[in-house]
Amino acid sequence: MSHFCHHCGNDVQSGDAERKKAYAARPDEPVASFKLVSTIMPQGAGRQPYTYKVALGIALLATVVTAALGALPVAIMVAAFAIPIVYILYLYDVNLWEDEPIPVVAAAFLLTGVLAAVFTWLWSDRIGLSTDTLGGNDGGPAGRDLLILLLLVPVVSELIRQIGPIYLASRPRYDDLMDGFTFGVVAGVGFACFETLVLHWGWISGGFAGPGSSAGTWISVVVLQGFLKPLIYGSATGLAVAEFSGLGEKYDGFTPRWVVGLLQAILVNALFQGGVYLLGFVGGHGSTVGALLGVVWGLVLLGALIILVRTVLHKGLLEAALESAARGGSNHASGDLAFCSRCEMPLLPHSDFCSACGNSVRSVPKSERGLTAQGSAPAGFDGTGETHA
Repeated sequence: MSHFCHHCGNDVQSGDAERKKAYAARPDEPVASFKLVSTIMPQGAGRQPYTYKVALGIALLATVVTAALGALPVAIMVAAFAIPIVYILYLYDVNLWEDEPIPVVAAAFLLTGVLAAVFTWLWSDRIGLSTDTLGGNDGGPAGRDLLILLLLVPVVSELIRQIGPIYLASRPRYDDLMDGFTFGVVAGVGFACFETLVLHWGWISGGFAGPGSSAGTWISVVVLQGFLKPLIYGSATGLAVAEFSGLGEKYDGFTPRWVVGLLQAILVNALFQGGVYLLGFVGGHGSTVGALLGVVWGLVLLGALIILVRTVLHKGLLEAALESAARGGSNHASGDLAFCSRCEMPLLPHSDFCSACGNSVRSVPKSERGLTAQGSAPAGFDGTGETHA
């Protein structure tokens, strides 16, 4: 007897109707989990998640060590590019869009990065805050600064992050729910990378930190800016673009759900910017306590976003499968005998889920959907989710 329904993905044995104990993109994990890799890299989580975990761990260690030694230029550069490099390698590794990875990544990452650099320079240099990037001064928080960080920066930066992903998600080849989420993450980490470079360019060009500087402060800042910020930006933007893509075969467009996702991303950005700014005043200017509290605040926001992302993607994959079943079943595993890429058990015809492990076929890269045991595409299957006579 099958453990999961191959059409709707429901657990037919345990009675867990909403599959709260089996995340659609990684069935051996619960939906409510803080697993980072399977959340932001759902299409590669089932194959070699430890590769990405090790890569992120090495980058984080290198950043902390160089910051502790006072080599701020190296620490900031490593922190700024660590998440983008690992994520781009993930996209290539899973061959997400088959023969078009370069233009796809360039459009979502570089375009967003250039716009991010220009906008960050405008608000940080031309408009400017009354404090430096560490926050804190004798006069306390300034109303003008709060308006910039709680209104101007969140709204404009999120609109910038939507441009490239929405353009790509509106193309028929990339209108899948998971594609939209991935484009949003790419844009988010790209924006964070270039924003960090502009905001901290003085540190990059300034060489080693002075002997009076606190290693704890520098470590907290680079971890917050280089690791927590891109994950927060990427997750929030990814959710909004996923709502633009929608559940069906074609993108949903600028629906009320996208508006809600956009406002939600703006709110997260405002909470991050405002929280880090206000916490920077704890303990005085440049205080290690304030910097550490900023990291804690970033972790709280990221944890909440991870749960939200997993919940939205999980429900989206289940609802998309129901919609597919109503149209007569999926084409992902049509044609000759196909196998689940995760557990390697045979897939029933027109499956949206593996009936053995419950893995969503939509969470697998398009180039691998419906692959036969020999690794070739089954008859009538072209790797794009479409069948041909």
